[in-house]
Amino acid sequence: MTEAHWGRIASIIGISAVVAWGSANAPLGSQEPEAFVRLDDRERAIALTLSPLPKMPPQPSNRFADNPEAARLGQRIFYDVRLSRDSNRSCASCHSPGLGWSDGLELSQGIAKLNRNSPSLLHAGYQRWLFWDGRADSLWSQIQWPLEHPNEMGFARADLVRLIASDAQLRTEYEAIFGPLPEGAHNPERFRPGGRPPLPAPINPFRRAPSLEQLAESDAGHAAWLAMNEQDRIEASRVLANTGKAIEAFERKLVPGPSRFDRYIEGLRENDVDKMSALNTSEQRGLKIFVGKGQCVNCHFSPLLSGGEFHNIGLAVEEGKPFDAGRPDGINTVQIDPMNGRGAFSDAQEWASNVKLRYLRYDEHTYGAYKAPTLRNAAVSAPYMHNGRFETLEEVVRFYVELPGGPPIGHREETLLPVDLDDAEIRDLAAFLKSLQGEPVPEALRRPLDPSRN
Repeated sequence: MTEAHWGRIASIIGISAVVAWGSANAPLGSQEPEAFVRLDDRERAIALTLSPLPKMPPQPSNRFADNPEAARLGQRIFYDVRLSRDSNRSCASCHSPGLGWSDGLELSQGIAKLNRNSPSLLHAGYQRWLFWDGRADSLWSQIQWPLEHPNEMGFARADLVRLIASDAQLRTEYEAIFGPLPEGAHNPERFRPGGRPPLPAPINPFRRAPSLEQLAESDAGHAAWLAMNEQDRIEASRVLANTGKAIEAFERKLVPGPSRFDRYIEGLRENDVDKMSALNTSEQRGLKIFVGKGQCVNCHFSPLLSGGEFHNIGLAVEEGKPFDAGRPDGINTVQIDPMNGRGAFSDAQEWASNVKLRYLRYDEHTYGAYKAPTLRNAAVSAPYMHNGRFETLEEVVRFYVELPGGPPIGHREETLLPVDLDDAEIRDLAAFLKSLQGEPVPEALRRPLDPSRN
């Protein structure tokens, strides 16, 4: 979806004047049954922008993003537990098909407990930014974080080179897509066990950044990386980037089918009573709140039901939990990441394909801000928020009704105000959110590939 398209959607949401609709477009006309909740002209105009989902947007920095062979390799790797330090975890461990492509935990669990909730991968191909703080600008570049972080999968890119080289099927599929592996890919003297660079980290202006030599003194993985020659480091990073591009091609397929809400909107657009019956009365009341007095569409607009950007909603830091700056750390990180869209491993390094990187900035308005997730299929990816503090959608709605507490730094989104909803309206809004659950991702994507499949 283009930036211009997002802008058109946002402009519709922001209008204050009533949209004039001809009588031919009036929902159900004067014969509308009492069972249907009437939307006023403005509510209807906004509702119609929320469905259907558009075609998956292109991914210029990954020329293999829609390559079926790359997607097949990506699926094979996604479920492979060998890509973890103890060979007991895969990408699917934190993004399980049976748990809404998340893990159902408050805070995700890798080799050690992590400090954020694991977001769902459903509709991930539509996302402008990845992670709660947006520290990656593509699905392929974000792979380095869960793979190499010592508390997540703890697997190094040098080990990835040797794993692909030693597995005949992986090697055959990889080389058919990306070309030959580097010379000596099997050799542990070239691609040292555990060899990995430090993950991208923004420079602290009050402290000199440690050199690789200094980091190597206390980290065996960095020491192994330092012992590799520069060309082999580049080749290992390229293999990691290519592997990420294959996984991205698979993850772009994780798009559920239409939801009951989508069928309702189709009926609203066509004045088709049968299709509008896809939502019950409670869910329709919830939709009216969502596009009306609830003001939910201020942040959750477009067919993705998310603007894809970042908001400080004023979640107080719980006692005993470390402070998390959120978006500023993400901005500082993505700008220096060698695997961002401008980096050497991108397939579209020009500014024209990376405009979103060009104008990044942060200030007091972005501290404590986290990405607004898509609300599609939210019903199957509990718990909620970046720290998983809410177990149910009703709890989430009640938070926005009451807006208790305050942020530990910065300030709460200024457009965010308490909403006067009673208990029945809270239930209706939560019911509407549950209607956004689409038809499941095809079964063939929900399990590892048969090793014998070519």
